[in-house]
Amino acid sequence: MTRKQRRGVMIGGSVIVLMVAGLLVLTALRDTIVFFHTPSDIQAKKVQPGQRFRLGGLVQDGSIKRGTGTDVGFAVTDKGSTIEVTYRGILPDLFREGQGVVAEGKIDDTGIFRADTVLAKHDENYMPPEVAKALKEQGLWQHGKDGAPAATKSDAANGVAKP
Repeated sequence: MTRKQRRGVMIGGSVIVLMVAGLLVLTALRDTIVFFHTPSDIQAKKVQPGQRFRLGGLVQDGSIKRGTGTDVGFAVTDKGSTIEVTYRGILPDLFREGQGVVAEGKIDDTGIFRADTVLAKHDENYMPPEVAKALKEQGLWQHGKDGAPAATKSDAANGVAKP
């Protein structure tokens, strides 16, 4: 084999190894690349208890129940399905019913999501883009008071979705 042929074989072999490595990484991360799962996703995928993930949706109206100390329970909904959430800690100042929320934690054996982190919207016009997209896909996107879509093109370009 000539020097030129050996070089070609080495380059070709390297490209193949890199492609296989990339494919393995993408396959391993297939389900974890998502920023969060909606309650409907959780029920459809039948997530196993103990598996860590992010749950996103809207805080269901009338579902916030304060416990002793910093314990709080609430429900997260995507208007199709609902999951009960418990959290021990200080909630963000802007956390309230009817607003977008993303909680990180695990589902226990009883089907309750045990959150260890809760993230809320950052101002009155913001909803996490992933939550807004999920609501649009389900046909539950709310329009502005004047009948026009609540999010503008400039908002979409900046990654901001308004409810």
